[in-house]
Amino acid sequence: MTIEHYSFGKILIQGKQYNSDVIIYPDRVDASWWRKKGHELHIDDLKDVFDAKPEILVIGTGYLGLMKVPQKTIGYVETKGIKIYIERTSRAVDLYNRLHKDSNVIAALHLTC
Repeated sequence: MTIEHYSFGKILIQGKQYNSDVIIYPDRVDASWWRKKGHELHIDDLKDVFDAKPEILVIGTGYLGLMKVPQKTIGYVETKGIKIYIERTSRAVDLYNRLHKDSNVIAALHLTC
């Protein structure tokens, strides 16, 4: 799936616009994703991602980068053998678009803040 456009609070994926945080899997978009603690990403928030067993996880921390990813979450992702990239969402979108054609990549993107 290719991300065609991202701006604060909006993302266009494969011709469909989403206005809430998303997880992009190789075969679908989960637009109902929300974290238990708002602007902090915890292990439990990524349960479905772990079940999908990606090679790479790209995390978008928001337009201004305000979503935090604790070291505990990063460490857990790495113990699963998943390479993790954490960027502001605009950079995460660019990275995802470069990587997803050649690898099993999932993107978890916070669209605001």
